[in-house]
Amino acid sequence: MLTNRYALPHPLLLDPLLSSWLAEDWGRGDRTSEALFAEESPDGHGKILLKEAGVVAGLPLVERLFAIVDPAVRFAPMCEEGTAAEARTVIAVVEGPVRSLLMGERVALNLLQRLSGIATITRRYVERLAGHHARLVDTRKTTPGLRLIEKYAVRVGGALNHRFGLDDAAMIKDNHIEAAGGIRPAVERLRGRIPFLMPIEVETESLEQVQEALGCGVQVIMLDNMPVERMREAVQLIAGRVLTEASGNITLDTLGDVAATGVDYISTSATITRAPWLDISLDLRRVPTTDTLPLD
Repeated sequence: MLTNRYALPHPLLLDPLLSSWLAEDWGRGDRTSEALFAEESPDGHGKILLKEAGVVAGLPLVERLFAIVDPAVRFAPMCEEGTAAEARTVIAVVEGPVRSLLMGERVALNLLQRLSGIATITRRYVERLAGHHARLVDTRKTTPGLRLIEKYAVRVGGALNHRFGLDDAAMIKDNHIEAAGGIRPAVERLRGRIPFLMPIEVETESLEQVQEALGCGVQVIMLDNMPVERMREAVQLIAGRVLTEASGNITLDTLGDVAATGVDYISTSATITRAPWLDISLDLRRVPTTDTLPLD
């Protein structure tokens, strides 16, 4: 069992997702594997190989996935979740009936490739913030159906999660402000209609809006698409009275300048929307019946 410090989603949420992804891949059954090994499946030994350097993410999900496919499958991680590994690193070993390994292979690799890609690009952004006060957070720009695990991969990469959904916090954005007739009317309408512990964040685009949001006593002020100099002025105006978040057009090239303004948080969708898939494979061999199946 892999020790995991990144708060994997609870099995009540995770298992239905894993099962649905297996069902999507299997359809009415794995025609090839079930036909080849209809009577009895030989045992197999598989090495999951990282073929390019990156941050490993998704091992606990894959361990759980194979347990759902077949409890007889044995899974052993060869590195810790969140490890920055070199190319050609064996990151896990799986053993069990060949039929079961083949039926879980594609979904397992899809998860590892996608999540490791997110964790890898996130780690690059986080490392660029070294020496700055600001912390990196993600956004709700996620693949439909994959938000729980994509945001999990962001944590593995070293960043923080913004809200998971619209019910986590009250965030008044530009369209809300326009429709409500201003920041103050929007904030006043919200109060008394949301839980008293729920924070309110307001998106601002000018120093005038920042001043108005400060006067409303909100908990977080977002500085959206502001030039760096204006953002610095806004941070000085706020003077630590509320938390600040910078957002909009955040790239690796601009990250340092934005952090230097003194903001508390920097949010970007790039860690998910621009993440490549890492190249990861499963090298499988049939194990003779006389072997003892060591996990190494």
